[in-house]
Amino acid sequence: MLQQGVREDFISNLNGTTLVEISVGLPLAPLCLLFRGLVLILYFLHCGRHLCSQNGQFLLDFTVLVIPPVLSCTILSPILLFVILSMTALCAVLVSCIYSRRTSRAKVPFSQILSEFTRTSLEPDYIPSITTFRVFVNVLTSISILAVDFPQYPRRYAKTETYGTGVMDFGVGSFIFGNAVVCPEVRLKPGTVRHRFFYLARQLVSVWPLVLLGAGRLVSVKAVDYHEHVSEYGVHWNFFFTLAAVRIAASLLLATFPVRQAWVVAVVLAVTYECFLDLTPLKEFILHGSDGQNSRAGFLNANREGVFSVIGYLAIYMASVQIGLYLLRKRSTVREWLGVIGFFLWNVLLLFLCLHVTQTYVDRVSRRLANLAFCLWVIAHSLVLFSCFLAADLILAFTKFLVDEADIPCSWTFGEPSATNKKLDWEPRGGQPKLQGTCLISAVNKNQLLYFLLANILTGLVNMLVDTVHSNTLTAMFILHLYMLSNCLLMYILQANNIVLKWW
Repeated sequence: MLQQGVREDFISNLNGTTLVEISVGLPLAPLCLLFRGLVLILYFLHCGRHLCSQNGQFLLDFTVLVIPPVLSCTILSPILLFVILSMTALCAVLVSCIYSRRTSRAKVPFSQILSEFTRTSLEPDYIPSITTFRVFVNVLTSISILAVDFPQYPRRYAKTETYGTGVMDFGVGSFIFGNAVVCPEVRLKPGTVRHRFFYLARQLVSVWPLVLLGAGRLVSVKAVDYHEHVSEYGVHWNFFFTLAAVRIAASLLLATFPVRQAWVVAVVLAVTYECFLDLTPLKEFILHGSDGQNSRAGFLNANREGVFSVIGYLAIYMASVQIGLYLLRKRSTVREWLGVIGFFLWNVLLLFLCLHVTQTYVDRVSRRLANLAFCLWVIAHSLVLFSCFLAADLILAFTKFLVDEADIPCSWTFGEPSATNKKLDWEPRGGQPKLQGTCLISAVNKNQLLYFLLANILTGLVNMLVDTVHSNTLTAMFILHLYMLSNCLLMYILQANNIVLKWW
């Protein structure tokens, strides 16, 4: 019990970090993705063949895509800006090397190459940025949920108690964002007719694994007396229940209101909820309980944070549905996708302006309340992160444009504009790149829920077997890397054997 109390205190009463520090760290994952792709192209240029070794591909992916985020959120966190700038410079050098050794358009001036590239058509049925965004959110979340229990993980990155912006607070919101942009209502093909409550019925069936996992986590946590941060979601609530509730509520709203007006529903939800927080006793009830003394008597009182924060997460989900609809519009050329980045950045500026006004005159960011400021912050930063992934994908496409027969797993290939009016999708269907089966990103993408579940189970096992709070740096780094290696290796093995553990 003493050890449990120490661990609870270790992750409690935290105030987060600044918006600037979180923004500085956002390009890390896209830079890792970009560096991996550039290394593969240089390997092809040097050896005259693709990296076909599955073991070599996994080693490269784990070394470049996983180890840098682990180190950057622990022992390298004090020099995070230097890490970002160094990786940016290194990627720039690699792009320059590829350009100087290009096998396509070798005698063509740079301005003409750039002009031809912007007019080039990309694969019409696949947006790799959506896949990589969702996978990296899952990977970074799995790193943080264990790393936060070690002293090497900065306390300012952990979830905040009531107000503030922590890295893990953004992780929770970005998880909702990633789910929403690929929801069934977004992926409905033009001309397809469905009953308005078809997807609601489908969600009622598909969310049962989340409910089951939430119940399993609840029972296991209580059974082994595992340390809990009660003010995060409540006594009985957890994030699995939040995901299930948000998906069902969102399907109900999307069955009731036009899908293309999802942003209106999001604004109404967020603003109305904020009005209730500020003009009624709701905020005091969520923060201090019915008696003002943090009472946990009764289900609603015991789980007030988890229950009411669903409203804020639902607003994020609905706004993200609108973003998903915009992403899946029919577009193919590089110039059009560059326009998407510009459009998103203008919206980010508007969202940050609204966030500044909200924090100044209404209320500060609070994950615990999932208030209006939290919704604005999550959507703005999610758009920034997605834009970074999209920019990395376009840079990789440019380097492939310079090298004949170059291939990078989970990236765009060149093709002709689609003759049909069908929407784009979030993962490849036909004509997959030949390295697709040996890509760690694809492996995690195929079994995302299993990956997240495995990460939670291993996190619990590590905490029961190891005194994480008092671990030295060497022990912490060894455990974190072994933990991530176990997670990724299992996903890789399942992908190599074409096994997808989804039976619902």
